[in-house]
Amino acid sequence: MSTFSTAMINSSIFLLTGFPGLEKYYHWISVPFSFIYALVFLGNCMVLHVIRTEPTLHQPMFYFLGLLALTDLCIGLSTVHTVLGILWGLSQEIGLDACISQTYFVHGLSCTESGVLLVMAFDRFTAICNPLRYSSILTNSRVIQLMVTILMRSALSILPVIIRLKLFIYCRPHILSHSFCLHQDLLRLACSDIRFNSFYALALVIFTLLLDAILILISYAFILHTVLAIASPEERLKSLQTCVSHLCAVLVFYIPIIGLTMVHRFGKHLSPLVHVFMGNIYILFPPLMNPIIYSVKTQQIRSRMKKWFSLKFL
Repeated sequence: MSTFSTAMINSSIFLLTGFPGLEKYYHWISVPFSFIYALVFLGNCMVLHVIRTEPTLHQPMFYFLGLLALTDLCIGLSTVHTVLGILWGLSQEIGLDACISQTYFVHGLSCTESGVLLVMAFDRFTAICNPLRYSSILTNSRVIQLMVTILMRSALSILPVIIRLKLFIYCRPHILSHSFCLHQDLLRLACSDIRFNSFYALALVIFTLLLDAILILISYAFILHTVLAIASPEERLKSLQTCVSHLCAVLVFYIPIIGLTMVHRFGKHLSPLVHVFMGNIYILFPPLMNPIIYSVKTQQIRSRMKKWFSLKFL
C-alpha cells in the first residue's frame, strides 16, 4: 500500500475522485457545470420570487411548487462547493464530518423532493376528482401540515444510517468515487458491520421513493378514469393539461434515479466516468429542469415572468 493511501486511512480526510481521466480538461468541464449551477440557482430563485410576490399564486398547488423549488435550490447548494471545488482546482479533499453532512442533505433532500411530488399529485387528484371540495380539503392549515410532514419524514427517517456512518471504522483507502459524498460510497470504505445500514437504506428506498411512485401512479389512474368520463373533449384536454408540468417533473426526478440505480447495480464493467456523470445527472437534472418545466407549462408563472422581464428591460 502506498504512503499516500496509508495516510488517508489513518486520517479523517476523504478524497473525492471527480472525473477520472479528464483532469487536464477540468477547466473546460467547469464551464458547463458552472453554467448549470448558475441556472439552478437563478431558475429556482425566480420561481420562489414569483410565487411570493404574485397574490394569484397563493394557493396550494403553488405552495407545493415553492417547496419543490426550495428543495432543488438546497440540493444545488449542498453539492456546488465540492463539484466546482474539484473542477476549479481548489480541493479534492473533504473531512469525515463534512462528508457525512453532505450525505445527509443529498439523500434527505431527494426524499423531500419525492414527498413533494406525491403531495402535488394529491393536489391534482383533488382538483380533478373532487373539484367542489378542493378548497375544503386543501385548506391552508392542511397544506402546512402536509409540508411539515414531508420535511419531518425526510429529516428523521435518514438519521439512523447517518449517525452510524459517524461510528464506522474506515480502514480502506479514503477515496470516494464521486465528486460529492453518497451513503453507498462511504459504506464501500467501511470495515465495520454495515448490514443495518444496507438493509435500512433498502427499506427506506422502498417505503419512501418506491411507495411515493406507486401512490403517484394510483392517483393518476383515478385522474385518468375521471377525465375519460368527461363528455367534452375540450374539457378532457383542459383537465389533462393541468397535470402536464407535474408529470414532467415526476419523470425528470425518477428517470435519473432509475438510471443511477441500474448503473450501480449492473454497470460494474462500465467506465468510472459513467458512474460519475450519472451521479451528477441525478443531482443536477431535476433542479435544472423543474423551473423550466413550470415556467413553460404553467400559464400563471409564465405570464408573471414575461411581465417581470418586460418591466426589467424597458
